Amino acid sequence: MSFRSRAAGLAGLALSLALGTSAGTSALAQDAKAPIKIGVLSDMSGPFADQAGTGSVTAAQLAVEDFSKEAGELKVEVVSADHQNKPDIGLATARRWLDQEGVSTIVDLPNSAVALAVSNLMRERHRVALASSALTSDLTGKACAPTTVQWVSDTWAQGSATARAIAARGGKSWYFVTVDYALGHALERDATVALKAAGGTVKGSSKHPLNAGDFASPLLSAQGSGAQVLALADTGADMINAVKQAAEFGVMPQMRLAALFVQLSDTHALGLKAAQGLQLASAFYWDRTDGTRAFAKRFAERMNGRMPTENHAGVYSSTLAYLRAVRDTGTIEGEKVVAAMREKPITDPLFGTVTVRQDGRAVHDVFLYEVKSPAESKGPYDYYKLLDTVPGDQAFRPMADGGCPLVK
Repeated sequence: MSFRSRAAGLAGLALSLALGTSAGTSALAQDAKAPIKIGVLSDMSGPFADQAGTGSVTAAQLAVEDFSKEAGELKVEVVSADHQNKPDIGLATARRWLDQEGVSTIVDLPNSAVALAVSNLMRERHRVALASSALTSDLTGKACAPTTVQWVSDTWAQGSATARAIAARGGKSWYFVTVDYALGHALERDATVALKAAGGTVKGSSKHPLNAGDFASPLLSAQGSGAQVLALADTGADMINAVKQAAEFGVMPQMRLAALFVQLSDTHALGLKAAQGLQLASAFYWDRTDGTRAFAKRFAERMNGRMPTENHAGVYSSTLAYLRAVRDTGTIEGEKVVAAMREKPITDPLFGTVTVRQDGRAVHDVFLYEVKSPAESKGPYDYYKLLDTVPGDQAFRPMADGGCPLVK
């Protein structure tokens, strides 16, 4: 884009922000110098608070700081809220942000039920939802939207990579312990498809509520099933508690343990003694490249030494890509901004080359890791060793198979 056309686009964006004329929706601001507002909607106090939470706010702020070096006259602000893992609260917050506070995009969205609800609202309001921490593959399937981008991973990628890896090592009969909401249902569904394709079978499944404390009943059912693998179709605090109680019940080594969605914060909470040997799929690990290490260093300086999870990395990268698309198009109209994100590959310091598909899936490499033993670790957060790289075109569900109505 030429300097003249970019300048014209920025002028148009400033006018749009001032008058609220974009896509015929409600006014965003009454000030010609109104900033672009990024809303970080996250779990600040529940089971996903360490995976996302305040760290996601920090990641968004880092993206804004980096964008400021190339933003020209554009100003950006970050606001945040706790959705408490309740779709009604998340939806009410999103509406207030759009109608009263001039928020132009919402990012993060851990909790798939919240993400699906907010994605639909943003479609109606012609604003962008950056579902960087939401995992359900329905966001790029039956519930896809022209204004939603799912940046990091999804249940198809997590379930497929983990199931294929474990089945290839002889673990072909599984029992699922599944969190009873959108995330767990999609994880179990997508992992089951991959498991059966690899010649495996499902011996049974038990459901538990979000933020469960007692896993005795599902663990006993799993032990009695005769399955080789205990598959945890949950994450965050639920996954951590299930792993700890599985150890107390003596589930291992009778059964192998497959945690279908493990993040660095979960491994840290478990400790290497309990987590060693776990195999997991992740699109980001802080110690993989010079770019990931540089980001992690900046993040840790603001987060009391904590290293970023892949959710935090996804907030940073998707926010930066969004802001650049807004700058280049001169609009905050969701359909146009997402179309600009799809136009060409994005070179990202954390995820490498990223392409955004018609269904809203951001495609990039995914990596298979194994958790190190305490003896293998050289220091704090030195937790993973690389087993394999899954190229982006293999890591995610083929676009034609998702059922997204946007796909021609």
